[in-house]
Amino acid sequence: MQEQVTGQDQKFQAGRSRPKLRVLLVEDEVIFARAVAKRLQQAGYDCEHAATLQAGRELVRQMAPDMILLDMRLPDGNGLDLLPELVAKGISVISMTAYGEVADAVYAMKLGATDYLKKPVDLDELLLTIEKAQAATRLKHHLDYSRQRNMHATEGVELLGDSPAMSSVKAQIERFAQLVTFSDAIPPTVLIQGETGTGKDVAARLLHLSCANSDRPFVHVDCASLPAELIESELFGHEKGAFTSAQGSRCGLIEAAEDGTLFLDEIGELPLALQAKLLNVLERRMVRRLGSTKEHPVLARFVAATNRDLHQMVLEGRFRSDLFYRLNVLTMNMPPLRERGDDILLLAKHFAVQTERRYGLQPRPFSAGATSMIREYHWPGNVRELKHQVSRAVLLGRESQIMPHDLALPGSLQPEQAMTIPERGVTLESAEKALIENALRQSNNNVSEAARQLGITRMAMRYRMERHGIKV
Repeated sequence: MQEQVTGQDQKFQAGRSRPKLRVLLVEDEVIFARAVAKRLQQAGYDCEHAATLQAGRELVRQMAPDMILLDMRLPDGNGLDLLPELVAKGISVISMTAYGEVADAVYAMKLGATDYLKKPVDLDELLLTIEKAQAATRLKHHLDYSRQRNMHATEGVELLGDSPAMSSVKAQIERFAQLVTFSDAIPPTVLIQGETGTGKDVAARLLHLSCANSDRPFVHVDCASLPAELIESELFGHEKGAFTSAQGSRCGLIEAAEDGTLFLDEIGELPLALQAKLLNVLERRMVRRLGSTKEHPVLARFVAATNRDLHQMVLEGRFRSDLFYRLNVLTMNMPPLRERGDDILLLAKHFAVQTERRYGLQPRPFSAGATSMIREYHWPGNVRELKHQVSRAVLLGRESQIMPHDLALPGSLQPEQAMTIPERGVTLESAEKALIENALRQSNNNVSEAARQLGITRMAMRYRMERHGIKV
């Protein structure tokens, strides 16, 4: 007969499949130590006991514990003597002190203890404190990882180009960085405007790197790609049970930015309801997670970017005027590629060399025809489109030079050929719609290919098509 597995058995087996938390109890009261060890083992933890500091040191070397419950008063010394060694090893420590020795607990927290308990210890409270300490450790590791990842993401960031337009942008970045570096006031918000693919994200990262706290996190939030039902939780975080799928507490991206930079890309796509909450954060410099009553201070610098005309959106009621004025403190305009003169060829050569090195290919120059095509093409997708087209030409070309047909540009269209826009009464909305319709025509209604030509994601393309009523 097939043996049935009860829910309790399933829970037990699931617990066995996960690695157990290794807990070391350093405590000289034998009866209390036995009770704690028994309760922890019942809860699924591996627990070892040491009655002295010396025995504790030996077990730390032998078992490499994840967490230590450390008594302050021991036969051969004070737990405070061992605490710095444990913290240096990255071990989470919960100190235990007798009534009247709260000063020791406070000092232990200053030395790096995760939490403390007063004796006599309630065993249910002990288990709850261990769970809280585990959650705090996981959050710290997550933030440490995020910080390292973001530091790598900003390595080698630079804005290439010597045109007057780019020289002005670089001067602005340097000036904005100085305003933050030499002031103790709250960092002013920065709004970066420009067409899709002009390098707004690169400018934001370079601004972050130019400031004194460049070692702090850089958190990039793409407001256009985050699902509407998740964006509030992603930005502000949530507590356990705040909504149906909230199985645990989670730090939001605003908190994760700490005292670094929070980059809100495509801020114009943020829903109106969340615009009000973001404005509140910017005004009060406090953030509250979903389902929580506790507020956390916000120290991060806010940098926003958009390819939309926010002023026009304000007039149309699609963007809050108060948030617009709050964001529009320091403004930077990224020039489109067609207005950057010889920067186009400089960037094309840079992307070609970059691709050749990455794939171990022999260097190939651009032919005169390819150079002329690069100069004359309108580049609606700007630097992003240039990078993709050049990389494709380098990878697929078979001749000794990069030829015009390798670039695979859509007919080398001139601006007036690329879009049909009325000469008078033109608006940003009509221009965007015409640009999308043209890209779809050139790609035979292939939405992914049209999005690639425009330098945007497929999701952003679908969103804009729906907004303009464009169907394929």
